[in-house]
Amino acid sequence: MLPALAALLAAVATAGSGWQFAAIDEGSVPPAVLHAAAGVEIAVIDTGADLTVPEIAARRPLAYDVQTRTADVRDANGHGTFVTSIAAAYSGDARLLVVKAGSASGAFTDDGEAVAIHYAVAQGARIINLSIGGPTTSNVERAAIRFAVAHGVLVVTAAGNDHAMGNPVQYPAALLQPVGSNGSAGAGLVVAAASAGARAPFSDSGSWISLAAPGVDVYGAFRAGRYGYGSGTSFAAAEVSGAAALVWAADPALTARQVARVLEMSASGHGTWTPDLGFGVVDVAAAVGSAQQLAELRAGP
Repeated sequence: MLPALAALLAAVATAGSGWQFAAIDEGSVPPAVLHAAAGVEIAVIDTGADLTVPEIAARRPLAYDVQTRTADVRDANGHGTFVTSIAAAYSGDARLLVVKAGSASGAFTDDGEAVAIHYAVAQGARIINLSIGGPTTSNVERAAIRFAVAHGVLVVTAAGNDHAMGNPVQYPAALLQPVGSNGSAGAGLVVAAASAGARAPFSDSGSWISLAAPGVDVYGAFRAGRYGYGSGTSFAAAEVSGAAALVWAADPALTARQVARVLEMSASGHGTWTPDLGFGVVDVAAAVGSAQQLAELRAGP
C-alpha cells in the first residue's frame, strides 16, 4: 500500500469513524493482494478530482474531461475529489482513471455520462464507479450501462440519498439489479449507505440494492489539501469499488458477475437479501478470502 494511503486509513481508524474502518476491514487483507490490485483499474466518473491531493497523486491517475477532451479534470465541485480519495484509500494499489463528466454544480447529462462510460471501457477499466443519480433515465444511459456490462466491466453505483423524500426511484441505480436476482437488465452493484450495521436514514431502498457500506461520517479528502467527513451513498459506493478491486486482485480470473457475487455472498447478510441493505454490509476481508479460495480450487492440487 502506498504510504499516503496508509496514512489516510490510519486517520480513519483514529478520527471517530472506527465502525467504518472495521466494517471495510482492509487491514486484514494480505499485503500481496493489496499490491496485486495494481493490475486493476477503477474508473471514477464524477465531477473531476484535485489531482494534487496526496492520496490521489500517489496513484498517478489517468485523467479525461469529456467536455474539453483533455486531461484537465480540475474539480470545481469537490464531490469527485472526495469520492476518488475514498476509492483510492480502500483499493490497495489499484490504478485510477478520473473521468470528469459533471459540472461545477454537480449536474450530469446522460450524453456526458455515456461518453465517460465508453471512454472508461476503452481505457481498460475493470470497475466503473458512478456515484451519481437522478429521477429519470434515457435510452442513451441505458445503452451505455449495457455496453459496459457486455464488455465485462463491473458497474458500481450509488443507491441515492432521498429516502426521506419518499424513497424515489433513482437512475442509473434502478437499471442494475443484484447479481443473484433473475431477469436483471444489467448486473452490477448498487450500494446503500449503512450506519452501525443498519440502513442510514437517508439511504434509498429498493429491489435494485445489492450491498451496503459505511456511508455516515466517512473520512476523505476535499480539495486543496483539506480533509473531513461526508455522508452519502456516493461514498459507500466508492468503498465497494475499492473492495471489488481487491477481490479481482485476489483472483484475476473472475468475471465481473463473479466478483459482484463474491462481494454479495460474503457480506453481513450471509446470503439473505433485504431492500434496505441488499445482501448486507460489505466485508472486504471475507470477500478476499472467498476469492482466494476460488483461485486455489481452480489451480487444483
